[in-house]
Amino acid sequence: MRPKTLISTLTLAAAALLAGCASQSTAPVAPTANAAPSYDHAEPLGAAMEGWVYPYPVQYLQFELQGQLVRMAYMDVQPTAHPNGRTVVLFHGKNFGADYWANTLRALSAQGYRVIALDQIGFGKSTKPEIRYTFAMLADNTVRVLDHLKVGRVAIVANSMGGMLGVHFARRYPDRVAALVLENPLGLEDYVPAIPPQQTANLLKLEMAQTTTSYRAFIKSYFKDNYRPEFERFVEQFSRVQRSPEYPRYAHVSALTYQMIYEGPTYDELPKLTVPVLLAIGQLDRTVFGRRFAPPEAVKNLGDFPRLGKEAQKRIPGAKLVEFDNVGHVPHLEAPERFHAAVLEFLADKR
Repeated sequence: MRPKTLISTLTLAAAALLAGCASQSTAPVAPTANAAPSYDHAEPLGAAMEGWVYPYPVQYLQFELQGQLVRMAYMDVQPTAHPNGRTVVLFHGKNFGADYWANTLRALSAQGYRVIALDQIGFGKSTKPEIRYTFAMLADNTVRVLDHLKVGRVAIVANSMGGMLGVHFARRYPDRVAALVLENPLGLEDYVPAIPPQQTANLLKLEMAQTTTSYRAFIKSYFKDNYRPEFERFVEQFSRVQRSPEYPRYAHVSALTYQMIYEGPTYDELPKLTVPVLLAIGQLDRTVFGRRFAPPEAVKNLGDFPRLGKEAQKRIPGAKLVEFDNVGHVPHLEAPERFHAAVLEFLADKR
């Protein structure tokens, strides 16, 4: 059956530069001395992040997916300078939503690009159905949005898990991709032999056992020495969702998307890419997918992004590599000026 497609638009009031900030009425309790912020009395967030502020108006595309009606959230930011006629699509990582692209949306739109930042189904403000997730499904959902917006050929900028989606998208829809920027993507190494498979029930149990403290430590590991107060918003978001009665479903979907990453490796797809590729690699990054499940001897050989970037450049035909010293897993947040300069230079002649 061909799914019916409906469109509804929700405009969210947002102050510039305040992606994902809480309202004053739900602000966390301020820390004392060197203590971390507490969210014990903050208003809970539902699984669809209702009330969480995004930096630009959020729109929704509604369609049927595996027999369920879902809504896919996105921001469609028009150029703030003279339009150059090109569009960039942003793919987020597993533990983030489209709101963390606020500075990239501003930087690229200021150079004449139309920029679309998506919350994939299962993430951010989009619906979180308890279904089997695949990168092919996410790629097809992305095409739904692009077709609805009458956007054809695009450049893709993709971080972490989004990098894996970017590879799958470029392999599935090469004619739609003018260029692909892989920002510290997962999938540059063959992790499956080192990471044993996990039962979804066990993954859910681990998700339910998370605390604000453990999640903060996890987020800090992405940024290494670059963790700044503004990154605390990612911890706040998680903590407030965890306080919601919808958290068990949210946690289950997180476990299901872990399985998607495990089942959809991109290592063998890299040499088959036919689109221009930029590898944008923070040199402090040591992120390992499924680290907690890997034997200690295996972990020692995983997650070395300085090495992985160089090896991927050799394996991807014609790939360009830009390395960011003193930067971890999310260069667009840790070193935005350097990152955006590299991206804009790379995209300059890509149509």
